[in-house]
Amino acid sequence: MERGKMAEAESLETAAEHERILREIESTDTACIGPTLRSVYDGEEHGRFMEKLETRIRNHDREIEKMCNFHYQGFVDSITELLKVRGEAQKLKNQVTDTNRKLQHEGKELVIAMEELKQCRLQQRNISATVDKLMLCLPVLEMYSKLRDQMKTKRHYPALKTLEHLEHTYLPQVSHYRFCKVMVDNIPKLREEIKDVSMSDLKDFLESIRKHSDKIGETAMKQAQQQRNLDNIVLQQPRIGSKRKSKKDAYIIFDTEIESTSPKSEQDSGILDVEDEDDDEEVPGAQDLVDFSPVYRCLHIYSVLGARETFENYYRKQRRKQARLVLQPPSNMHETLDGYRKYFNQIVGFFVVEDHILHTTQGLVNKAYIDELWEMALSKTIAALRTHSSYCSDPNLVLDLKNLIVLFADTLQVYGFPVNQLFDMLLEIRDQYSETLLKKWAGIFRNILDSDNYSPIPVTSEEMYKKVVGQFPFQDTELEKQPFPKKFPFSEFVPKVYNQIKEFIYACLKFSEDLHLSSTEVDDMIRKSTNLLLTRTLSNSLQNVIKRKNIGLTELVQIIINTTHLEKSCKYLEEFITNITNVLPETVHTTKLYGTTTFKDARHAAEEEIYTNLNQKIDQFLQLADYDWMTGDLGNKASDYLVDLIAFLRSTFAVFTHLPGKVAQTACMSACKHLATSLMQLLLEAEVRQLTLGALQQFNLDVRECEQFARSGPVPGFQEDTLQLAFIDLRQLLDLFIQWDWSTYLADYGQPNCKYLRVNPKTALTLLEKMKDTSRKNNMFAQFRKNERDKQKLIDAVAKQLRGLTSSHHS
Repeated sequence: MERGKMAEAESLETAAEHERILREIESTDTACIGPTLRSVYDGEEHGRFMEKLETRIRNHDREIEKMCNFHYQGFVDSITELLKVRGEAQKLKNQVTDTNRKLQHEGKELVIAMEELKQCRLQQRNISATVDKLMLCLPVLEMYSKLRDQMKTKRHYPALKTLEHLEHTYLPQVSHYRFCKVMVDNIPKLREEIKDVSMSDLKDFLESIRKHSDKIGETAMKQAQQQRNLDNIVLQQPRIGSKRKSKKDAYIIFDTEIESTSPKSEQDSGILDVEDEDDDEEVPGAQDLVDFSPVYRCLHIYSVLGARETFENYYRKQRRKQARLVLQPPSNMHETLDGYRKYFNQIVGFFVVEDHILHTTQGLVNKAYIDELWEMALSKTIAALRTHSSYCSDPNLVLDLKNLIVLFADTLQVYGFPVNQLFDMLLEIRDQYSETLLKKWAGIFRNILDSDNYSPIPVTSEEMYKKVVGQFPFQDTELEKQPFPKKFPFSEFVPKVYNQIKEFIYACLKFSEDLHLSSTEVDDMIRKSTNLLLTRTLSNSLQNVIKRKNIGLTELVQIIINTTHLEKSCKYLEEFITNITNVLPETVHTTKLYGTTTFKDARHAAEEEIYTNLNQKIDQFLQLADYDWMTGDLGNKASDYLVDLIAFLRSTFAVFTHLPGKVAQTACMSACKHLATSLMQLLLEAEVRQLTLGALQQFNLDVRECEQFARSGPVPGFQEDTLQLAFIDLRQLLDLFIQWDWSTYLADYGQPNCKYLRVNPKTALTLLEKMKDTSRKNNMFAQFRKNERDKQKLIDAVAKQLRGLTSSHHS
């Protein structure tokens, strides 16, 4: 319906146009009719116009005919004119026809050219459209190619950013193409591939730092050692700021690298290139050994993919596992220092990496996580050190371990980890170190005491004299005045022991270095350890020497002399400790050295051993005694064994000249008392059931020899007859029996000034019983036969009275 209306409208419009053209033809001059005719030929309704024209011509013919009929003559004239016009029209027609033919001939090539131009224009539009579409597709293809290249070169984070641009910017513009749909379908797979590859890189990174943690830690500890050495060189000037600055600068370097390789630049993020580091850096950081780019890439990738929490949990879980492996010490770690060093290197390397991750990433690890790991590490490390250090028996190894622990603590302290517990544990190891030192010095003292010749040190020149005095603080003006050769009163073990005590103090001082202890604490530690050395180690060594079975009196005497001089040297040891610790002895709570007590105890033990040794020698001589208790002959000299015993005692006491007078006097008195007691026991022993007056006379000669020895003053310092009192019991008993002075004894018994005050009635009764039996069986008093009966009665009466005295004495 609409088409019909449109056709009708067009027909009316065409008709109106034709009508206008006809009017122009009718009204226009013949010379100007060309443009009007041309407009007819340019139009598409040429046939209809001709029809209109023919119709108009017929109309005009009818009008002409009417006019002619009305104006015939005029008509004839007009016909004539028209005939003329027809000829001209024919010519015009021919010309037009010819022109048209020529025009058609000439226009055919033009039409062909126009057709070709039309085709070219069509192709040009197609090409232009194709170029436009390709221009839309090319960026997509270029981005996809770039994505593939980045995947191939393992630049996964830039690849992920490219993938985002491709997905959200480029693909929507050409989404109707089939290849774009393939790309869209492949995008999730690419994301998973990037995710998996980056995770694989992270795993390789974790495995790598697990293997190389010891190298990282070794570098960090070397850096800390170099810094500490530098601090010592500049006389302990404050270096805390520079340490912090060095650490901060290291982080700035890493942060700068991260910024330059941020996702915006489409470069790998977080790559640390050691070669690009500034050559002016004084000490390269331990972090420069590690390429952290896999961590940064994986972190960025997972963050972009919305799985950051998954990545953080995985990273922390894996690092916790690695921490437990690192903190597990090898079973033989205590055998060598290298075992401890490798253990510490791994721990330091682990926490250096974590500290760097903390400061160069945002939230991958946090301070709470690091603190938790450090608390675990600290407890496990301290437990391992307590266990393994307890196996160390070498003080040098313990000292090296202490220095290593201090370096370990200082290294981690630079990175901000609290290490107070490590220093507290070092105080525990200090006690163990002291014990190992004591064991070592016990062997040193034992060797010194065993190898000593226990004789005064001889010197033959001033140089030798000064050497000894330089080793031991000794001053004696009388000895200095004596000509060479001369002898020091002490043996070689005195300067050796003195110097070893000083060496022990130095060894204790070495352990206290770098423990951040005050001078008072160091002084107290040294004094307590030295006291243990003196009161336990050295004391035991001296006691063992003194208690040896084969120790001689000469050695014991020399030990007493030596300990006397060592006791005097204790004040110099006090001064020595004061000089190295700068803590005055008068300071409150300062521990005093117990060396004086130690050497006094050793000297007293040696004295007791001398007394015991002398008594044993006396017993050995007494075992040689061979009395004939039944002899009737009266001897005229002392027994040979006793003469030898007295000679031995004289020579022995001659050696005691260098001993303190009291010691020599006590030894001499003890020997005489023991001799007297032993002789009394020999006389009264149960095996001697009978004895004669002759045997008693011989025994009396031996006692007189002992009394003569006592009177001779073998050791100076005794008052007159003091030493003889040791034999007073024997003397009074023998006088009573030899003089047969029973009346005086019985009459004066119990009086404070009686003649036989020291004679015990029981002792007298025992000896009298032995003589009574002899009288009965051997007729002891045969030469006094006339008085035999009276004598026997007297003996019985005396025995009876002695029994009475014994009974009353017990009651």
